[in-house]
Amino acid sequence: MSVTRPGSIACRLFASAALAVAARAVEAAGVPTSCTGEAYRAFDFWLGEWRVTAGGVFAGDNRIERILGGCALLETWRGAKGGQGRSLNAYDATRGVWHQTWVDGRGEVLILEGGWRDGAMRLEGTQRTVSGASVRARITWTPNADRSVRQLWETSADDGRTWRIEFDGRYERAS
Repeated sequence: MSVTRPGSIACRLFASAALAVAARAVEAAGVPTSCTGEAYRAFDFWLGEWRVTAGGVFAGDNRIERILGGCALLETWRGAKGGQGRSLNAYDATRGVWHQTWVDGRGEVLILEGGWRDGAMRLEGTQRTVSGASVRARITWTPNADRSVRQLWETSADDGRTWRIEFDGRYERAS
């Protein structure tokens, strides 16, 4: 769990909403973009409308859409138990890494970076818990031959020596 000030959460949520509105305006205007290289398409297997299960139990619905002329992906999560969250995902060509900023309806923020490795997209980051401890987070998205996607979220409290599974989900395309 990360520790953030309520004001900064509101600013981030406002900025995220403003970014989404601006992205749709840019798309509608047909503004050309330079985000056309192969690296910008590495996460395209995750695009679409998804039904997500964990251990065979419905976990929620997720929508992943390309925005800002293909320069970013916007994730919109609706959990089965009412939780909601959004992430903005983008390839940073200057550093050669993918970046994700996740914010949920409780104000939790998770910032991850990484890239394509061993047949999957793997992003990692460090967050602080409410108690002040540092926890590493790693999320791996693996495209499967049947067009489903596995999302494995792991955390480590010992700087990556051991990992605990937080979520092991299967994304199947919504009908």
